[in-house]
Amino acid sequence: MNYNFLKIEDKGKYSIVFLNRPPVNALAPDFLSEIEDAVLKISADKNKRAIILTGEGKSFCAGADIKVMKEFSSIEAREFAMNGQRVLQNIENAEIPVIAAIHGYALGGGCELALACDIRVVTKSAQIGQPEVRLGLIPGFAGTQRLSRLIGIGKAKWMIYTGESISGEKAYEWGFAEVLTEDGKHLEEAENLVKRILEMGPSAIRLVKSVINRGIDSTFSTATGYEAESFGLVFSTGEPKEGIDAFLSKRKAKWVEEG
Repeated sequence: MNYNFLKIEDKGKYSIVFLNRPPVNALAPDFLSEIEDAVLKISADKNKRAIILTGEGKSFCAGADIKVMKEFSSIEAREFAMNGQRVLQNIENAEIPVIAAIHGYALGGGCELALACDIRVVTKSAQIGQPEVRLGLIPGFAGTQRLSRLIGIGKAKWMIYTGESISGEKAYEWGFAEVLTEDGKHLEEAENLVKRILEMGPSAIRLVKSVINRGIDSTFSTATGYEAESFGLVFSTGEPKEGIDAFLSKRKAKWVEEG
């Protein structure tokens, strides 16, 4: 697929995907398809171990394109929501970590896009919100569910009911973001985080992401079963032997890269 709304920077073991649909990187159906295609292709490359998703220009993503939505029929609106949910589910379930580097606005669909990522890095002045009710809409890309699970149902209801945005600092305080950074440093901090992940066992990272995602909506006993299975499976990769030997020898582990 040729990308009209994305810029992709190959950084060797990881890639940076820049949302690039000026002026605010608003999400439209063809844009969503490009994001999905890029994430799936990068995560399928066994040489890649992480993805950073960020926005080109002054914002991460200010939401869905309301000019496109204005003429939706009920059926078209439902299809748009289901399409967006599928795209974000594919991001959430990508084999490798996806890090959101957020600056400027992350509103509506942009907030939901960030929620589908594994970890969020946010600038202090960023504005995070689900303002759909201001337009007589509701979140459609699973924002009602992911936001509630991430920051708690009360805070999520406050954000969604009022349509109010919160600052990056507040987002960090509430648990929406895992890393808070100065303005203009979001990408740098995201890359620093990825470089730390790259020092870990690549198979271990893939497996633990799968276990967490599969287990979070399962019963405790089912989830711990997934964990035990994957704990055993990781030994078949040879990573535990190398990792333990490196630790005992006080040296850096030399992981066998796939691909």
